[in-house]
Amino acid sequence: MFDRYKFTAACLVTLGLHSVAQGQESVPPGITEPLILAPYVATEAQCKRPPGLQQNLVFVQDNRRDFIEGVGFGLERAAGDRNLTYSNVLSENDARRMVEQVNALRASATGAVVVAPVDPRSLAPSLQALIAQGTYVGAVVPPPAVTILNAPQYLTGKTLAEEAARYIRDNLGGKANVVLLTHDSLQFLAPRFRAMRDVLGQLPGVTIVADISPTPVSEEGGYQTMKTILLAQPDIDVVLGADAVVLGAMRALQETGKARKDQFLGGIDGEPNAIRAIQTNDSPYKATVSLASSIFGYALGQFAADWLDGKVVPQGLDVLPSLLTRDNIAHYQAEISDPAQVWNDKERRGEYLRMYGDICYDTRSEYLNFAWSSESEPN
Repeated sequence: MFDRYKFTAACLVTLGLHSVAQGQESVPPGITEPLILAPYVATEAQCKRPPGLQQNLVFVQDNRRDFIEGVGFGLERAAGDRNLTYSNVLSENDARRMVEQVNALRASATGAVVVAPVDPRSLAPSLQALIAQGTYVGAVVPPPAVTILNAPQYLTGKTLAEEAARYIRDNLGGKANVVLLTHDSLQFLAPRFRAMRDVLGQLPGVTIVADISPTPVSEEGGYQTMKTILLAQPDIDVVLGADAVVLGAMRALQETGKARKDQFLGGIDGEPNAIRAIQTNDSPYKATVSLASSIFGYALGQFAADWLDGKVVPQGLDVLPSLLTRDNIAHYQAEISDPAQVWNDKERRGEYLRMYGDICYDTRSEYLNFAWSSESEPN
């Protein structure tokens, strides 16, 4: 292991922040090789406060889907509680526009930025320059960032699959024809579906009749894909995938008269339409796994304020999967509507979040520049 503080000092000496702001120096690459981060331990140790920055927090959104809107809700609440000015900018899934927006935030000396990237590769240099000048950067999944938010993807898929397996054993006599609507083209999501295959593979009466990624991965894609599947296999018992595609699959089942109240349809993301479907009498939609975006948004907002106050913050933040069924949705909705209460109760916070690593303004050259996950292991 290298001496992190000597490494940091050397990087910051060579960095030359004024020159970097004018694009005349290269930015330190950060930590590029996967490593396991130790659990975060809160400390009273103080770093320098980032000089010359605004006391503000900006959320750079890729789009306005419900999951991302929940992040913004939490960020805005945290900013208000910590006396930071809050705003958001919308990129409308335009990668070039997002780069321009982030560059403008850097030029205006924005204190803290949280981003849901459209194209992580094209955005990375702009985020690195933000970090170099001392801005707090939080990222929803892709690097680089001071703090990377991620979900343990294998655990997320396993949580949904185990609920489906329990249902198959208890309600379908241990036998089921299963459709997996995947998103394996996104490398960081692939573990979800590997977990589903692993869990369902332990049930001898289960047959996976389709294992396919809809094109596009959307409600319409799920609808069209399920219509095609039903031509070859009209008897479906279980459908698993992201909420959007499973909702599309449910519509196809309903339109073709193949929907049954004893089916198990389950998704990931906690989409409002999925929750409404679960709450409908005799619905085949039985469960969704939510990632509590307002709660982790609130956490990122707290880290942003801490960073600007010269405090140490986590490098990695896990959002733990919450399985939602008809029995517990009301409790969950109360939790996400008031993320501050969850944050301020250590036990409740631990049901949703886990924190790893440590970093502050003084050690910012150690920002994460690899696809971090708590489930990752070094090569």
